[in-house]
Amino acid sequence: MTLDLGTALVGAPFVGTPLDVELPPYDRSGIGVGIVHLGVGGFHRAHQALAVDELLRRGEAREWGICGVGLLPGDAAMRDALQAQDGLYTLVTKHPDGRLDARVVGSLVEYLFAPDDPEVVLERLADPATRIVSLTITEGGYNFDQVTGEFDVTAPAVVADARPGAVPATVFGYVVEALARRRSRDLPPFTVMSCDNVQGNGEKARTVFSTFAALRDPELGAWVHDAVAFPSSMVDRITPVTTDEDRDLVRERLGVEDRWPVVAEPFFQWVLEDRFPLGRPRFEDAGVQLVEDVEPYELMKLRLLNASHQAIAYFGWLSGYRYAHEAVADPVVAAFVRDFMDREATPTLRPVPGVDLDAYKTTLVERFGNPAVRDTLARLCAETSDRIPKWLVPVVREQLRSGGEIARSAAIIASWARYAEGVDEQGEPIQVVDRLADELVPLARSQRDDPVAFLRNPALFGSLVDEPRFVEAYLDTLGSLHRVGAHATLEALVGASPGK
Repeated sequence: MTLDLGTALVGAPFVGTPLDVELPPYDRSGIGVGIVHLGVGGFHRAHQALAVDELLRRGEAREWGICGVGLLPGDAAMRDALQAQDGLYTLVTKHPDGRLDARVVGSLVEYLFAPDDPEVVLERLADPATRIVSLTITEGGYNFDQVTGEFDVTAPAVVADARPGAVPATVFGYVVEALARRRSRDLPPFTVMSCDNVQGNGEKARTVFSTFAALRDPELGAWVHDAVAFPSSMVDRITPVTTDEDRDLVRERLGVEDRWPVVAEPFFQWVLEDRFPLGRPRFEDAGVQLVEDVEPYELMKLRLLNASHQAIAYFGWLSGYRYAHEAVADPVVAAFVRDFMDREATPTLRPVPGVDLDAYKTTLVERFGNPAVRDTLARLCAETSDRIPKWLVPVVREQLRSGGEIARSAAIIASWARYAEGVDEQGEPIQVVDRLADELVPLARSQRDDPVAFLRNPALFGSLVDEPRFVEAYLDTLGSLHRVGAHATLEALVGASPGK
């Protein structure tokens, strides 16, 4: 017996084989849209949408259903999958021991593909019932300079969207036009809630959206800056890209025909600044931490989890591994990651209320090692130019200022530079997935003759090329990677650690 989500709208538990899968036990027909989410992908569906689904199962939040919006041409596939299933999808939680938990999530009650009809999306955003607009648009989606933090007003898509009467194509165009409509109709602005891995994501969102608004009208820009709430958040759940193998698992083991299921690890964390002038769901009833200051939690996650993913990614790939759990099962890789956390990342953190950092770091290594999740190193290696400058370079700068250790951070950046050459240690090609690949790969390939070529990119690294202590450590690792390879280089780095 197989359940096709294209025909399942409501219901009680669905008994499949061998695992029971719960359908939403609530009536979805009366749920109103209170949240519009831009950038629906796997993470949103394993995280924020799950939290709202949990509240709906508790009999709460019926005015807080989610309308998902896809802005990019590639989002057409998500439109086709979700619209065929009335927004339903299966969320599978994979435990390290192989156990599976599964539920069908029903909180996504509408999905709009903006290129189909921009006006429908704008009016959904401008609707008085919409009180929160949330974002998972990736780290690179905020269009700001990695070093100065300033919004890039020269980007062609931004220039086009800022023209009078332009039909929006960017997230900035849609959000600001909708806010302008609400302002002209004497409606209060919705809250803009970023859920991306960007430090100070609330204030960063305020900066980029108000700057874009000022390109259209300086008075509008000032109003967006002053009148719109931009709460910060820290979000955490490892959610690999859905594969055909995952679809087969959902069909064969769970008995559910799902065009785009989601898989995730058991861990879930969301720390959210409690600043919502038009109200919010009772997120705390779904396990969300509502706080006044998100920054300590945010830095903890960005510098321990996200930066450590980069520590695993390139060394792991060059050592011959293809999954995160394979890499951290190697004691040398695991030791290097833990040394980076303890000796370089942790000294840059503020106290984190209610968190035992040693226990948190131990849990991180265990999460990386979950074999059921099968998080690919290819995913962790992708779009590095949007990641290392935000997650790791700040650690280097703070450690340089304080006189702290930087050898491991320099080694991670050097491993990226070696990976970006696009050829592995066996001479096989590496597909470098990065928006700056056309620029970075030639630089990386020139570094055997010009060893600091990769570092001469102020947009990514600022002035690190002028820091002798950093450059020395970077060149030591890069030279070792070329001479003896990734694994031997890691062995030397771990062996050189104090106390090893």
